[in-house]
Amino acid sequence: MTFPILETKRLKLIELTHQHMNAVYEILSLDEVTRFYGTSPFTLQAEATRLIDMFHKHYLDKRGIRWGIKLRENQRIIGTVGLNVLNLKNKRAEIGYELHPALWRQGFAAEAVSEVIRFSFEQLGLYRIGAIVYPENIASLSLLDKLGFSHEGLLRGYMFQEEQFHDTFMLSLLKPEWEKSQEK
Repeated sequence: MTFPILETKRLKLIELTHQHMNAVYEILSLDEVTRFYGTSPFTLQAEATRLIDMFHKHYLDKRGIRWGIKLRENQRIIGTVGLNVLNLKNKRAEIGYELHPALWRQGFAAEAVSEVIRFSFEQLGLYRIGAIVYPENIASLSLLDKLGFSHEGLLRGYMFQEEQFHDTFMLSLLKPEWEKSQEK
């Protein structure tokens, strides 16, 4: 089972390995990145190694796919994007992503997420892609709106982070909606 490598104009989405541990740690040790990630900032590089191992196990178990987002121009890892709670039988998953703050607002997240959506509907045969987003995460909500996701509702007390419960929004994109958006 070969890990799928995806490419866009500016990005290459690759399998994360232990050689990417420093980049993953650098990104996920930043409070501004993890604030809406559902976890506290990393304080040990071993946390990044465990996360990469978990991504690999989920891929092997067909429960998720997580790509490292690499800039084509300099081969630098700038974040990750992927499918969580992948359920091939029911043709659904939830999308998640994060980028290093130095690269926010440059269209990289939209480029990576769009490619994962395309792959999910065309290659994996998914019908539904969900997203769980903190209401305060305006940038992510804006991105998902731009990509055609619909707001389904508020999940009260859904995430437990930093010793408190947080509400989240549930959004989704269905394959027929995505296909219609591709006709334009």
